[in-house]
Amino acid sequence: MDVVPTLEPHAGAVHGWFDRDLPPALTVDPGTTVRFRTLDSGWFLEPDTGGDVAGRRRAAGYTPDAGHALTGPVEVRGARAGQVLAVRVDEVVPSSWGTTYAGLRSTAWSARLGIAAPAVHRWDIDVATGTARNHLGHTVALRPFLGVIGMPPAQPGRHSTVPPRWHGGNLDCRELVAGSTLYLPIPVDGALLSVGDAHAAQGDGEVSGTAIECGTERADLTLDVREDLFGRPLATPVASTPAGWVCLGLGEDLDEAAAEAMDAVLDLLGALHGVARSDALALASVVVDLRVTQVANQVFGVHAVLPPGAVR
Repeated sequence: MDVVPTLEPHAGAVHGWFDRDLPPALTVDPGTTVRFRTLDSGWFLEPDTGGDVAGRRRAAGYTPDAGHALTGPVEVRGARAGQVLAVRVDEVVPSSWGTTYAGLRSTAWSARLGIAAPAVHRWDIDVATGTARNHLGHTVALRPFLGVIGMPPAQPGRHSTVPPRWHGGNLDCRELVAGSTLYLPIPVDGALLSVGDAHAAQGDGEVSGTAIECGTERADLTLDVREDLFGRPLATPVASTPAGWVCLGLGEDLDEAAAEAMDAVLDLLGALHGVARSDALALASVVVDLRVTQVANQVFGVHAVLPPGAVR
């Protein structure tokens, strides 16, 4: 049986920013399955129970300029800027605990919603039953996925992990569960993929700014390289998921994000069904769902979902 390359979040393989000059922690051939283990987004190795929070985060490798705790980068041998990285999500197994925060920072969003006091929900995650239970006694179904799957920008220097970008990153799309393949435009040679920010469950929008933030015991991803997607250059993340084809749009507001998602789904309909753009828009108005991906991370996200078999 082939041994799956495994990447643990140890020194040299965990970081809190995107940077094209970070040395790869692992180099693999296209078509290789890599097993990642990730910390929770806040750099905790164990549940956040107060006490010496800063010390425990430093022990995991956190520095004051860090964002999400990411595992990587993984270099894909032969990948070139302008090609497409295919990331097949084979399995995501969350850790046994997670945390959700609301109202910790004063924001216009929280003020509009009348959030006057912060809330911290601590969750016990039971993979065997597929549920998580918080300290208040509420139980929810698990639907684990990686919030961050992305590559560094082509520009040199450190780049924040917070805003999602056209080449991935903090996408926070709840449809990217096991059984999905995410297609990303490659911005730098080698791809240099990093992942993290696992969520045991999340609603569309991630409206408090966090989901059930957790680490992963393992996240198995198969990495491959394509020249394009359906014979066309790729400009924004697109995924094949159990919910159907998903096209992700990002923007300064929801209108811009929705237009970007629609632009991508019209290209997709044209490629899949051989229709002109105006016909694709007519079909999209009948079968495509627009959903708010996120409102929490400096830019807005909308994803367009084309369900399986919606057009035959």
